[in-house]
Amino acid sequence: MSPMKVGLLGLGVVGGGTWKVLTQNAEEIARRAGRRIEVAAVAVRDIEKARRLVGDQVSVTTDGMDIVRNPDIDIVVELIGGDTLAHDLVMEAIKQGKHVVTANKALLARHGNEIFAAAHEKGVMVVFEAAVAGGIPIVKAIREGLTANRIQWLAGIINGTTNFILSEMRSRGLPFNAVLSEAQRLGYAETDPTFDIEGIDAAHKLTLLASLAFGIPVQFNKAHVEGISSLAQEDIAHAERLGYRIKLLGITRRRADGIELRVHPTLVPMECLLANVEGAMNAVLVQGDAVGPTLYYGQGAGELPTASAVIADLVDVTRLQAADPDHRVPHLAFQPDAMDDIAILPIADIQSSYYLRLRVEDRPGVLADLARILSDAGISIGSMFQEPHGTTEADIIFLSHSAREGDVDTALERIQALPFVRSPVTRLRVENLV
Repeated sequence: MSPMKVGLLGLGVVGGGTWKVLTQNAEEIARRAGRRIEVAAVAVRDIEKARRLVGDQVSVTTDGMDIVRNPDIDIVVELIGGDTLAHDLVMEAIKQGKHVVTANKALLARHGNEIFAAAHEKGVMVVFEAAVAGGIPIVKAIREGLTANRIQWLAGIINGTTNFILSEMRSRGLPFNAVLSEAQRLGYAETDPTFDIEGIDAAHKLTLLASLAFGIPVQFNKAHVEGISSLAQEDIAHAERLGYRIKLLGITRRRADGIELRVHPTLVPMECLLANVEGAMNAVLVQGDAVGPTLYYGQGAGELPTASAVIADLVDVTRLQAADPDHRVPHLAFQPDAMDDIAILPIADIQSSYYLRLRVEDRPGVLADLARILSDAGISIGSMFQEPHGTTEADIIFLSHSAREGDVDTALERIQALPFVRSPVTRLRVENLV
């Protein structure tokens, strides 16, 4: 059979890795796909730099539209990032009847409903394994491997930069800013790390996982997102003392009244597998009603791990491109006419346990006043300890039983107004993940 012709939009870290793996493993990939997969054209900013990598046998252009409108191209691989130019290129590729492989989580989190609807109407595939957790095949696992299950919840460490920072803060006792600087020096963090450290990147990925798990539209704008930039080293130390580690988790859970969709720093028990995922690694824990818990672990970013996911999608498209579109695996795991528009719950309605740290004036009656306010809000305390801070102040740390977030908000508003509370209350959620 004639080779599948690929147009590559972008030849950066992931694009370059895709070229390398396709070239060095060409025969093995062809054996799996049933025919050769060849890059016929690339779109880049720097033509000379691209030429040094791909040679003279591949068409090189600075205009991505040249590729998506080229009738000889079968599959467009979008690796340029962003959600403006990438959106226009992907939509034009679909219009031209081309299959699309993308690693662009921001694009799909923001425009996925439009893109998947257009692809379904045109009878082409848009696949995105590389958009979530790099080389970990979590999309395929949920979309295909767990098909028999009603997914109950999933929780994931899906941003390697933040996991590296939190691991270093815990193991070395360093403050956030010092570890961030080191992460930037080592290449784990961007010069502008906002998307990573403020949880936005993780929320993009979680949005896609929630759609796959529950058969709901992509709804990034309804996700609750908190990052780690304000996390104090002392809270990491207190969590350790209590038997927990703090991880930035993406959590989505099916409840009778809706879907939880949230990213935030979370206390996880040390005995939980996710608590022991260190460095820049990713892991996703999925709870299905039939299979129980399954864990997916590996490198969540990088040149070759992400290229591995891109090429796995290329092989899938090559195998299935001649199949009846109605008999392919649906883009978001569920048939388009079976998607369920379940409500995304506001953060005030979630149920969780809580870690609360309050710096207070060290005098009699303080603890009784705090306990009364928490009790009035229906919040039960599981454990508590106090640690002196200087000679006139103390930190009081509470671990609550499960409570509604809105009730915690009400209690903290009253507590914050007390004259003996010396600084903003630190509130972190606790998840046992069982």
